[in-house]
Amino acid sequence: MNRLKVVSALLVALAVLTFCSFAQAAENPSVTNDLARLQGIWSMVSGSADGQAMPDEMLKQMKRVCKGDETTTTMGGQVFMKAKITLDPSKKPKTIDYQMIEGFTKGKKQLGIYEVDGDTFKSCFGTAGAERPKYFTSQPGDMRTSSVWKREKEAAPKQK
Repeated sequence: MNRLKVVSALLVALAVLTFCSFAQAAENPSVTNDLARLQGIWSMVSGSADGQAMPDEMLKQMKRVCKGDETTTTMGGQVFMKAKITLDPSKKPKTIDYQMIEGFTKGKKQLGIYEVDGDTFKSCFGTAGAERPKYFTSQPGDMRTSSVWKREKEAAPKQK
């Protein structure tokens, strides 16, 4: 009986800590602000993977759509990856985590860094399970992807 009370108390404590963590993230204005700045449709303007520049033909096909706390990247209209986003703008550089929902790394976490400056979003990610990058670079053998995206301008509403 005593063991049951201890386990119950631990579960309640865990639930309270979990709730407080979510509440703190939701109330953090820096997180809310940066997440709002990531919303919308983005086109890739440059990128490299493992030190190799992405070909222009590939860049033209890459789109990124951020809606809420999820991002979907497509290539030629096909889903390349979809992830839940977690931001920490208090770090230097700012950190971004992708919990992969769809794509070849589904179920894994990728750690990255980011900057948002107006309509430009820059990020660098390590491969799933790797350490978080410290710089916005991708060198041969480092298994990182670095990319720069520009926000697409919203189309003007059609007039009747």
